[in-house]
Amino acid sequence: MKRLFLLTFISLLLPTHSQAQCTFKNTAFKSGEFLSYNLYYNWKFIWVKAGIASMSTVQTHYEGKPAYRASLITRGNNKVDEMFVLRDTLLCYSSTDLAPLYYRKGAREGKRYYVDEIFYSYENGKCNVKQHSQHNDGTHTWQKHSYDDCIYDMINMFIRARSFDPTNWKKGYTVDFPIADGDSRKPAKIKYQGKTVVKADNGKKYRCLQLSYLELDDDKYKRIVDFYVTDDENHIPIRLDMFLRFGSAKAFLIGMKGERNPITSIVE
Repeated sequence: MKRLFLLTFISLLLPTHSQAQCTFKNTAFKSGEFLSYNLYYNWKFIWVKAGIASMSTVQTHYEGKPAYRASLITRGNNKVDEMFVLRDTLLCYSSTDLAPLYYRKGAREGKRYYVDEIFYSYENGKCNVKQHSQHNDGTHTWQKHSYDDCIYDMINMFIRARSFDPTNWKKGYTVDFPIADGDSRKPAKIKYQGKTVVKADNGKKYRCLQLSYLELDDDKYKRIVDFYVTDDENHIPIRLDMFLRFGSAKAFLIGMKGERNPITSIVE
């Protein structure tokens, strides 16, 4: 009886097979990392200062267990509000070994406001997702799905990708990421575009890896965001090129603190 109780107790502490498949070793960031950016928007072929953005990661708890909380916040300024209102807050929780646990996006884009949520669980060897959307008209939709493979959202996908080892990657190499939001799932991928040097808004130049995030739309992969991340163990995003419904925007790093590893990608 004691042996049976011990085995049962140990099994409760172990992750399910599905969750174990969805984990990944974090080598890129630590709790307390904070990144800040200037936002620029392309308006009639002219790039104008559009506002600010920030990304932060802290270690906390989710449903009583240790977890990371990561957020991305974008705020357009009053000048750009006259052209297009941009207020996005993206939030995710992941386990300390990077299995997705929760995602929320609250967005005001132009006159449209919506909320997407995803709740992840890993019972019965499956990746189970409960998806919620609050639409612009105030209505809500809920749905549940179970998958044999791992599912990600935009933020959980990115914090996982930061710990990839690109040493042997060649230009054109891709990594598939099934991606979900509040009411759908679609194929997506990250594509490696090579190395380049990027000047940040802090006045420093960094050797960067260019990664394109693409989603399948009408049987074609559409580029959504280009990430330029430091070519060192941190893979800190120095610049982001965003291809939006209403045009294009860019973000350039202005400050960083709390990084996990030495910044060895600075170009003198």
